[in-house]
Amino acid sequence: MNYALLMSGGVDSALACHFMVEAGLRPDLFYIKIGMQGEDTTCTAEEDLELCQLTARRYALQLHTVDLQQAYHDSVTAYLVDRVRRGLTPNPDIMCNRLIKFGAFHQAAGHAYDRIATGHYAQVLREPDGQLWLAPSPDPVKDQSDFLSQTYDWQVRKMLFPIGHLHKAEVRRQADLLQLPAAHRRDSQGLCFLGRIHYTDYLRTLLGEQRGNIIHADTGEWLGYHRGHWFHTIGQRKGLRLGGGPWFVTHKDVATNTLYVSRTADAHGVYRWQFRLTAFHFVTTDPWHGAAECPVLCKIRHTEPPCPCHMQRLPGGDLLITSTTPLQGVAPGQFGVLYTADHRICAGSGEIRV
Repeated sequence: MNYALLMSGGVDSALACHFMVEAGLRPDLFYIKIGMQGEDTTCTAEEDLELCQLTARRYALQLHTVDLQQAYHDSVTAYLVDRVRRGLTPNPDIMCNRLIKFGAFHQAAGHAYDRIATGHYAQVLREPDGQLWLAPSPDPVKDQSDFLSQTYDWQVRKMLFPIGHLHKAEVRRQADLLQLPAAHRRDSQGLCFLGRIHYTDYLRTLLGEQRGNIIHADTGEWLGYHRGHWFHTIGQRKGLRLGGGPWFVTHKDVATNTLYVSRTADAHGVYRWQFRLTAFHFVTTDPWHGAAECPVLCKIRHTEPPCPCHMQRLPGGDLLITSTTPLQGVAPGQFGVLYTADHRICAGSGEIRV
């Protein structure tokens, strides 16, 4: 079998490379170049590539650079701009995995390989009958199965996650013992394949700033200005620069670029017990076999663990999700990721509608 390994310059893909070589595999290494059109916005790009080269030399492997800047712009950036202009809350990291890492890369080079390995914290389960499932990592903090929840069955069949069964602390420990070049490099907190660029900085580059009013949702009082509704999401309580808080964003008027805020989050739907998921995408197949309703786990933010919920199928195909506890900041456009109640399988995801 032929193996490709996507390298980022971080510790996760470096240890994945070690594990593959230790298992007797000789993967071809690929560094994906992505930046915004016409410029390299990844301030760490040179460092990323240098660390990938050091890993490649250590294991005597071939390293290739694949330029997917145009593909990223045409797919992920276009998706992001469309959603934020409509006042929605997108997740470009989820779409990057579907459209770039396991999409455009496959078209450019991955089609020549039987397996495409990455340093994701996720797993692929194979049942005795051959059925494949996307599964979460045992690390509840670093699990990235949610970022893969829009991928397709054919993509999962090619996925390989050499470190997906480990906790991050163990990855760091082993990388340190092996003295890997990236052993002590800090994790990137930025967007998928865009280094350490912050989300707000990325939006500012794409859409600029546009001053708009901040209005008290309870009284109609004018409270101040913001720099563009696209910088804010429902339930947000930081970055408003208002005194006397905490203030929560309750809703947005996209047409007038107006933010509405309140101190009383409970009264404005900032906390929700119910919401719908539309156009739900099953990664491989439906683990509930079409059941009209069942218990599930649901995750609406990468940084939070999935919450016990009840799922009910509605006429037309939407799923009604009822949480056992109120969830803060349930925003239209976000992805709701569903897991089986035992947290064994990541079933897929759909866009939130409220």
